[in-house]
Amino acid sequence: MKVLQGLSEITDEFDGFILDLWGLIHDGVTAYPGVVDTFKSLAIDGTKTILLSNAPRRSRLLVDGMTAMGIAPDLYGDVFSSGEATWQELSSRADSFFAGLGQSAYHIGPERDVSVLEETGIQRIQDIGAADFVLNTGPVELDHSVDTYEQILVQARARDLPMVCANPDEVVMREGRRVVCAGAIARRYETLGGQAVYRGKPDPAVYHLAAARLGIEDHSRIAVIGDALETDVAGANESGLKAIWCTGGIHAEALGVSYGQDADPKRAAALAKEYGRGPWAIIPGFRW
Repeated sequence: MKVLQGLSEITDEFDGFILDLWGLIHDGVTAYPGVVDTFKSLAIDGTKTILLSNAPRRSRLLVDGMTAMGIAPDLYGDVFSSGEATWQELSSRADSFFAGLGQSAYHIGPERDVSVLEETGIQRIQDIGAADFVLNTGPVELDHSVDTYEQILVQARARDLPMVCANPDEVVMREGRRVVCAGAIARRYETLGGQAVYRGKPDPAVYHLAAARLGIEDHSRIAVIGDALETDVAGANESGLKAIWCTGGIHAEALGVSYGQDADPKRAAALAKEYGRGPWAIIPGFRW
């Protein structure tokens, strides 16, 4: 496992990077220090980038959010979100699971995530008793826990409703604190005996799509950079891509560091082993 101080050390080894957002580029509200300059340096170097996020909303909304943080669209390449992948499945109905979902959805999630239903013909309803399936994009409020939705999950399970999870993440860091995500709710539903289907990281399919969008045929020249062992590193490992683990994100507390601070390589290696993951390298943050 390599220990990196910055991406300039390895740009001669890669033609493109698949980048996470939360925990690597920003904390959900503010861009991390040095991120804009790092993007500029990558562009000058000719290194391609695609942003791959488990955000449960359409990709264009992520662009709007980053622009508001001062990260202009011309700094990076393509953007692809788990919400976009979910929207594509709900629109095309090409997958057999999605083809059988029906046209009425009970939505667990905030209003800002309803973009995954636009132009799909699916009706969002308030009565779980009349729904064909559950669309789960995460807690309605940032301080909600999985327990907040226990009654709804029990009702959905009683009707044997399938669940579409538009964000496989269980937790994310927002302004330095842990916030529950849709994946945690979906996994609770599964423990109740319910069926949940996920779209997004660590599914190898989204990494293959991201690699194709980069237009780089030699996948040994592509690296994945992200902060979560269970999604970013796992997805890279399962897709045959090199993983660069940002230790200053979701696992920072477990490693005794904060964003941008160097983690003890032995401690990082031990934690990665606990998760059964093998990062190719570690880096304290998204920096040049």
